[in-house]
Parts: sequence; C-alpha cells; structure tokens
Amino acid sequence: MRDVIRILIAPLVWLAAFSAVYGLHGLICGHGITGTALGLPLPRLLLLAAYALAILLQLALLAALYHPRVSATEGFTRFVSRATGWAGLVAAVWTLLPVAVTSYCG
Repeated sequence: MRDVIRILIAPLVWLAAFSAVYGLHGLICGHGITGTALGLPLPRLLLLAAYALAILLQLALLAALYHPRVSATEGFTRFVSRATGWAGLVAAVWTLLPVAVTSYCG
C-alpha cells in the first residue's frame, strides 16, 4: 500500500494545487479583490504566492522520494515513484504558470 501512495502522491498534490490555485483565481475575480501589497497588486501577489507554494510542495515531495528513508526499496517502484514526482513538478510549473503571470480577471 505504501508503494501505491509513493507513486500517486505527487500527481494527487498537483491535482489539489491546481484546484486550489484556479479556485483562488475564481474567488479573486468573483469578489473583486483589489489593493496593493509589497508594490504589487494584491490579486497578483496572492496568485504568485499560491504558485510558489505549489512548486515548493512538489519539490519537497520529490526530495522525499529521493531520501533513503522514504524511497521504495524495489527498483521499479522507486523509478516509477520518482518519475511521477518529476511529472507532478513539471505539471505544477506548466499548468499553474498562466494563472500566476497573466491578467487575473477579464
């Protein structure tokens, strides 16, 4: 059972992050959140923070999958779990980038 979790954790975290970032985008646009903080518009700052948090979570998962204490003992499972870890990281960077850097409400 732990091997299944090792294999699926990164795509599941990506799925949750994708839903959270795009949900945040909808809340920002739906409620008309405005203002500035740290020299940036508040909506942009919130979306960039959510994007950065999603990437940091994926990086932490990937690092954990390479740690000897957490990684799988069998070669195939270790390879597949690390491959899905990389896929989760790439998916997070690629699919969340547009909402983080383009215009936030249309």
